[in-house]
Amino acid sequence: MKQFTCDSETDVLNLVLRERGMAVSEREWKHRLRGYGYAIKDTSEGRLVTTLLRGAPVCTLPV
Repeated sequence: MKQFTCDSETDVLNLVLRERGMAVSEREWKHRLRGYGYAIKDTSEGRLVTTLLRGAPVCTLPV
């Protein structure tokens, strides 16, 4: 697993969006995020970035 320490939701959101820009598909993007310990969860309120191990919400993805 890649080491990534963050101090805020903004850091996580920047990481997630940067990885999305580098990925060629949604599947690859989710796979890349798993390497950092994050996952994407679709909810009725929108898409959330969650921690991989506990599923705790970290931040909401912009539409």
